[in-house]
Amino acid sequence: MTYKKNIAKICVVTMIGCTSLSTPILIDAQQRSSVVFSSIENPEIPKSMVFAGKTVDLDRVDMYERLDRELTAMAYTHGNTLLVLKRANKYFPEIIPILKKNGVPEDLVYLACIESTLNPRAYSGAKAAGLWQFMAATAKQYGLEVNEYVDERYNTAKATEAACRYLKSAFNKYGNWESAAASYNGGMGRISNEIAAQGEESAYNLYLVDETARYIYRLLAMKLIMETPAKYGYHLKSDQLYQPVKTKTVIVDYPVEDWAAWAKKQGISYMQLRDFNPWIRAKSLPNKTGKAYSVAIPEKSDLSRSTQQRKTYNDSWTVD
Repeated sequence: MTYKKNIAKICVVTMIGCTSLSTPILIDAQQRSSVVFSSIENPEIPKSMVFAGKTVDLDRVDMYERLDRELTAMAYTHGNTLLVLKRANKYFPEIIPILKKNGVPEDLVYLACIESTLNPRAYSGAKAAGLWQFMAATAKQYGLEVNEYVDERYNTAKATEAACRYLKSAFNKYGNWESAAASYNGGMGRISNEIAAQGEESAYNLYLVDETARYIYRLLAMKLIMETPAKYGYHLKSDQLYQPVKTKTVIVDYPVEDWAAWAKKQGISYMQLRDFNPWIRAKSLPNKTGKAYSVAIPEKSDLSRSTQQRKTYNDSWTVD
């Protein structure tokens, strides 16, 4: 090979197909120019959609672009979006009936999705906790117990009840669910001040800090994806969805010196006790007042995938 041919040769080190990082693959200029990139599809933005019983007209330029930003980002955040879809099958059957019972639109379930990706153990840098990401002070204000032994922000049912109380209070103040949802992120004080200062009634028309302005469009984007995941490239099989685990309830209205020993008496491990009762925050429970706590004990037959009775909450989530 001549000197000129040598300098025309391009050596590219790649990990693909190599058995050793020290083994280079030589790709000449002609081969390099024929590299084909993956196809990237922009999500379709509808002309309008319904959220919490209200038609949202997306013909307005700013609303179209805001939703496009959130839908594009969410559609291509593959890991988190996949996890939300799989976890929804486990948690929606518990959350949505509570929303309905309290007169809160079902679409507000997407608030929990964007807050925590439906991770019941979620804990933010700002110290918000649980599926609904309550701050400790707000949680106490809406009836949740939060201390070193018990933190009901991690109790799915009780935290959902508290979220309903908050959202209904906000709805009664503003008269629409989009403003109630925006206040969940920005606080009622801020939303109330901006509504008064700007002379508007809906959060869709408010100038807000970027995080809160984006919040309601993230809700819309999450709804669009979760209604028809396959449309956005998410192809899940029914056996890939997470399943609720059947449990029995044991009432504890007495002090517990050692939760690990207590769990053993129930036929489960301490790890399983904490997994199914993340509101337990310490290895003991003083319970000086004799308060009754409902402790979930998983049924052994439901702890193995092979013996679980599989159900799909929403058939549109799967391709089989």
